[in-house]
Amino acid sequence: MDTNHIKYFKDRFVLYSDFGFTSAPFELKHSFSEEISTLSYKHNIRPNIGLGFSYKWLALRLSVPIIDNIRNVSKYGVTDNFNLGLRFTIKKFFCDLDFKRTTGYWLKNGINIDTTLDIDYPHLIFDELKALNFSASAWYFKNNNFNMIAFYGQKAHFKKPVHTWSVKGTMNFFGIGNEGSLIIPYQLVPDSSSRIGGVTYSAYDIGFIPGYAYGNRIKNWQFSALLGFGAVLQSKFYTTSYFTRGFLGIAPRYDFRMSFGYSNDNFFVFLVTELDNKSIQFTDLIYRQYYYSLRLKCGYRFKKK
Repeated sequence: MDTNHIKYFKDRFVLYSDFGFTSAPFELKHSFSEEISTLSYKHNIRPNIGLGFSYKWLALRLSVPIIDNIRNVSKYGVTDNFNLGLRFTIKKFFCDLDFKRTTGYWLKNGINIDTTLDIDYPHLIFDELKALNFSASAWYFKNNNFNMIAFYGQKAHFKKPVHTWSVKGTMNFFGIGNEGSLIIPYQLVPDSSSRIGGVTYSAYDIGFIPGYAYGNRIKNWQFSALLGFGAVLQSKFYTTSYFTRGFLGIAPRYDFRMSFGYSNDNFFVFLVTELDNKSIQFTDLIYRQYYYSLRLKCGYRFKKK
């Protein structure tokens, strides 16, 4: 199948491999003390390698970690990641179902809070601290010539520039929890029954986010980007050891996807990155979660015999 703007390779067997990582750091903002207004929680990185194929309507990808944790586990703790996703295109709609779970975080510069730490081990480790995210999204592209199949470049690529306005319908459940223990160090929690003494922070939101998409390929070099910014209706909750409280509000939301690389009819090499920001604000306490991934992908499109 060949159009004026996109060339498809649906009848070819495509074999590819990718290498990269997914990260989910978050931060909490509040006037904890005169010196501390932001707590940055990070996790140990687990790079993984994937192997996949696609042929006509069938596609499959398997991924395994190649290193359990890049950083010294005695300083940065042990992190466990689980990611599951499903993507498909229906006419003008690109659909994305995504589940992420990250367990094991470390608080940057915990030595400024906990005097039992020292310069060799300056970070406070939360082995049971967990971040969860489930999202279901669908992008509508006004221009028929723009397609996310060409955006990712495995089974198609662009032949000429395409740009379009988009609308993303999205539904999300996300949050963090510490197995019934405080998320914020107890040294900064004057009242464990307040929102500062939360053992979970979570939210459910739904909304429509306008955006802009662009794709182009010049002399086999392709660049594609998708940017969205808007707001969602959000039900937000915090749980302490004593009770759970919920609120209703509006939250900002933006996401960004980009793909850059080389693609001819036979093989391709792409660097793909995605950024998704989620946030909850409880008056003067703000929780921001950043989901991002970076992946190098290369593959070959086999010709039919």
